[in-house]
Amino acid sequence: MNSTSATLAAWGNAWLSGHVGLDEAVDAVERHGGPQVIGTVPPGDLPFEEGVPLRAALVRLRGLPGTRPAMFRLALPVQGDPLGLVGPGEFNQAALEAREGVLLRLADRQVGLVPTTDRRGSSYVGVSWSPYPANDTIPQVPGLAEAEQELKTTLIEVARELEGVDDVAGFAPAVQRRVAALDARHADGVLPPGYPQRARGVAEQAARLAAVVDLADDRAGRGLSAHQADARSRSLRRLDAAVRRALVAAHASLPL
Repeated sequence: MNSTSATLAAWGNAWLSGHVGLDEAVDAVERHGGPQVIGTVPPGDLPFEEGVPLRAALVRLRGLPGTRPAMFRLALPVQGDPLGLVGPGEFNQAALEAREGVLLRLADRQVGLVPTTDRRGSSYVGVSWSPYPANDTIPQVPGLAEAEQELKTTLIEVARELEGVDDVAGFAPAVQRRVAALDARHADGVLPPGYPQRARGVAEQAARLAAVVDLADDRAGRGLSAHQADARSRSLRRLDAAVRRALVAAHASLPL
C-alpha cells in the first residue's frame, strides 16, 4: 500500500502545524510520487486551477481569504468499505477507483483530492490531483487507540487462521526484502516530524503489514484448495481492513 495520498496527508498536516515548511512538505510528497500538479477541475466553485503545480496551489489557498487550509485527512476506501469518504457520489466513486484520496478541510468548505498517475512522453511520471466538491462533514473513522487495538487483535487472529492454510514460511524471505525496502525508503519513519510517537509506531507497523498483504496478493493462493484459498482470502481482507484503518487513524492524529 504505497499511497501518494498518505504522503500528502501526513506532510500536509506537518506543514499546517508548523513542524515543516511548505517546500520541505512538497519536496517529500514529490520524492514519493514525482512532480505533482492539479488535474482537471470540474465546473463549480472550487479554489483550484488546472495544471498548476501542487506547491503553487497550496500557496494560493493559504493566501485566499476564507479558504486557508485547516487539515488533510486520508481516505483509503475499497468497495464495500468507504473508509474516510463523506460524499457526494462523484468524489466517492473516483476515490474508490483509485483506492485512495485526501479530504482537504478549508475554512469555508471541504474539498476532495484524488490522485492519478500523470505520464507525459517516455520519461515524465508524476501525479495529477483531481479536485472534487466534498460534503462538509467529518468522516467516520476510528481513533488511534481503537485502530491500534484492532490491528493487534486482527493480526493475532489472522495468524491463527492461516496456520496450516498458507505456507507463510515459504515466502518469508520475500516479505523480509519488501519490508527492508520499505524501511530504507522511510528511514526517519512513515510519518513526518510533529506526529506523536504512538502514531508513528502504529503507522510503521501498518505499513509493514501492508507490504505483507500486497505480497500475499501477488501469490494469489497458489497451490491451495478452493476451501483454503477462500479462507486465505477472507483473512487477508480482514488484515487489509485493519491496516487501512490504522493508517487513516495515524495520519489524522497530529494536533492542529
